[in-house]
Amino acid sequence: MTINDPIFGELEYDYGWAKDTIIHFFGKETQIALMVDGEEDGKFDEKQYTAYQLLIQNWEDLQPSLLQSILDYYKQERLELGYDIGTNENYPLVETTDQILKMISLDGIVVPYADIFEGRDMGITFNCTWDIENGLGLRLLNEQVTEIGYQDVVI
Repeated sequence: MTINDPIFGELEYDYGWAKDTIIHFFGKETQIALMVDGEEDGKFDEKQYTAYQLLIQNWEDLQPSLLQSILDYYKQERLELGYDIGTNENYPLVETTDQILKMISLDGIVVPYADIFEGRDMGITFNCTWDIENGLGLRLLNEQVTEIGYQDVVI
């Protein structure tokens, strides 16, 4: 089933609404999946629209803070796994956001149901070189990173 939503555009239903779309990430056009939680009737909550629209409006300004959060998370993971002492080719020493940018690719944006958290809740998923199986997920609340971990933190 397909709908044409005034905000999200043309979405297809398969246990959730989704479409492939293009977004700029650090100056590069990137194809991602836009996933919107919703029932088969295709009716979305006003808060979902607001959260998505504000994310898109602030997207350019948000990217550096997303990257910094990913770098901080990576450094912490590397430390916890002991790769600051022993080497592991999947977890090389990374000091800058430019270096971490080469290790990730934007994968998707998730618009969850609006009633789970107070505020504008969004998820962003990435593929990453150090954990190909689980990827990387960032949960944003009011356009601020509140949680970071495997992709399933946002799904």
